[in-house]
Amino acid sequence: MFTGIVETTGIVLEVIPDKENLHFRIQAGIAEDLQPDQSVAHDGVCLTVTEVAKDSYWVTAIRETLSKTNLSGWKSGTLVNLERAMPLQGRLDGHFVQGHVDATSRCLSIQPDQGSTLFQFHLPATHAHLVVEKGSICINGVSLTCFNLQPDSFTVAIIPYTMAHTNFQSLEKGASVNLEFDLLGKYISRLQELKNQDHLPLP
Repeated sequence: MFTGIVETTGIVLEVIPDKENLHFRIQAGIAEDLQPDQSVAHDGVCLTVTEVAKDSYWVTAIRETLSKTNLSGWKSGTLVNLERAMPLQGRLDGHFVQGHVDATSRCLSIQPDQGSTLFQFHLPATHAHLVVEKGSICINGVSLTCFNLQPDSFTVAIIPYTMAHTNFQSLEKGASVNLEFDLLGKYISRLQELKNQDHLPLP
């Protein structure tokens, strides 16, 4: 479980194809504190550490992950948002994030706004019911608040600190990002679906 509060960034050093999988070597300051089998969120995607070196580590993305996220576009030099799993005694400063990406989106516009930066993203129609005005959303592993919700888009505001400490600094118009929608909304949607199918009694 994660919180959507990015701990640091890393840089992709190597990408090695292995049949339908990709192995990534990531350089990051947290590498020396990692151990094999630990979970780390990479742009919001939970991946298992497989090998650790002094200043880098390896993770593997399987075909399913590559088909549902933007990781297939990673290359040497890509800047990646990183968050280690939340300790039980830690503070939940963002919101509950599983590291299970629901969809990808693309950046529609970037606009400075009195010290912050507004990013507008496309909202996939298949997931539009999971987004609410002033609700939480995870974009590339960053816990953010949606506003200016439209039928096919939404906007988030990035403060200077977040811009400087995440890969939002390198996002450009048209860039692909990973989206994870609020867990509570997904459960409510599933319960409503089952009720509509008469699989659950009405309250």
